[in-house]
Amino acid sequence: MSIGTLLIRADASVSIGTGHVMRCLALAQTWQDSGGQVVFASAEITDALRKRLADERCGVVEISAPVGTSHDVEQTVAAARERKCDWLVVDGYTFGAQYQQKLKAAGLKVLFVDDYGHAPRYFADLILNQNVTAASDLYAERETQTKLLLGTKYCLLRGEFTRWRNWQREIAPVCRQVLVLMGGSDPGNITARVIEALAAKVFEELEITVVVGGSNPNFAMLEKLAPGNITLKRNVTGMAELMAAADLVVSAAGITCWELCFMGLPALLIDVAENQSPLARELDRRGCAIHVEGAEVSADKIAGEVIRLAGSSELRRSLSQRSRELVDGRGAERIVSVLRGAPTIRLRRVKADDARLLWEWANDPEVRASSFSSAPIQWETHAEWFAERSNCKKSLFLIAEDTEGCAVGQIRFDLNGCDAELNVSVAKEKRGLGIGTPLVEGAVSEIWANTPCMRVHAFVKPENTSSARTFERAGFIRAGVEQVRGNTAVHFVRIRT
Repeated sequence: MSIGTLLIRADASVSIGTGHVMRCLALAQTWQDSGGQVVFASAEITDALRKRLADERCGVVEISAPVGTSHDVEQTVAAARERKCDWLVVDGYTFGAQYQQKLKAAGLKVLFVDDYGHAPRYFADLILNQNVTAASDLYAERETQTKLLLGTKYCLLRGEFTRWRNWQREIAPVCRQVLVLMGGSDPGNITARVIEALAAKVFEELEITVVVGGSNPNFAMLEKLAPGNITLKRNVTGMAELMAAADLVVSAAGITCWELCFMGLPALLIDVAENQSPLARELDRRGCAIHVEGAEVSADKIAGEVIRLAGSSELRRSLSQRSRELVDGRGAERIVSVLRGAPTIRLRRVKADDARLLWEWANDPEVRASSFSSAPIQWETHAEWFAERSNCKKSLFLIAEDTEGCAVGQIRFDLNGCDAELNVSVAKEKRGLGIGTPLVEGAVSEIWANTPCMRVHAFVKPENTSSARTFERAGFIRAGVEQVRGNTAVHFVRIRT
């Protein structure tokens, strides 16, 4: 399927912050990886971000109207039409119901990025809320065609993070490295208060790195505040490496939370804006981070919590493990798949008259080549096996159908207590259409809902790269290499959260 241009309407400034543009950059990178082009339309954007977008091969078009006005809509529609855009992505709290309605009236396909249901009604084709607090109730007032993409499975992570997907954090018994991240612009200059907290003598043995965003106007003043053990870095691009090296972080509770969760970095979160509070509180409640109140938090409070976290490797280990379970790094891929029209499938239990179709699928040469037993299967053997499996209480056997009711694939789980082993195949004529990932994701949701299974396992021959990509996109992680019936196999596992 060919892919065209994606237009992203988002702004960034000292007062707004840089989060809207930076998370959309993750979507832009994945769209580009699929062969498309990306243009950002902005009424406000900092010089640092303008340069970053240029470095990322993204175009920037200026919106010369007040944000969210009818003139803003007119210019955005004109930019989309001029570039014959496939989709328009809108991210910002100023864009409300009328803005969406006018975009739809202009005939555009719209993805609306939202965090807390701020619009009175929603007209976009898709609403994306990547937060752990996302719920359909926030969008009860929406058009019938509006679909929801909710939860951390859709977290937008830039390529610099997703390359660390198979990395495992080791929790040091003694804390040495502390990272401070208070956002791209930090309009309240909370960074100064954190530096004040960490300048205490008790922290002089720690190596502390403070990242100051390229849109932060207070860099010179912060340099004067920082003692010798605190290093300031400005406009950093290698953020994943800094997170990997750190033992804990003091961070604003914005979109950086999802990067921290993905990297399993134990975090103290400060909600520097009112809309960050629900996220910070929920991550604290789930044991994924420690919430240290809001923007008025004292330096003494920050210092006390850093001492507590630095002094307990068990607490850091627990925070790391629980946060890592929330984000698998495949969010942008899932969203681009939806934007490109990935096929819709539904699942049903196998029926007696599926036996011959499954036999034909099983004997397809490509299926036999990827199997751990490559010999052709005789009908009598298959019929006996099918009768046993389709009635076995320790198996969940499903057929995937498209919207027209045609069978397009099969998936089977063999249960053993809290574990299940997965077997999946797609009909020959349906391969290459993006069916595999939604098939696996939907079936895993089915087994979570109907069994006590906590872990799903899959085994893939090393040369079967397409199946490996399917499992990774469906949230599985590599768990090593094993021998399966005399064959080398890559072990994939997905753990229920």
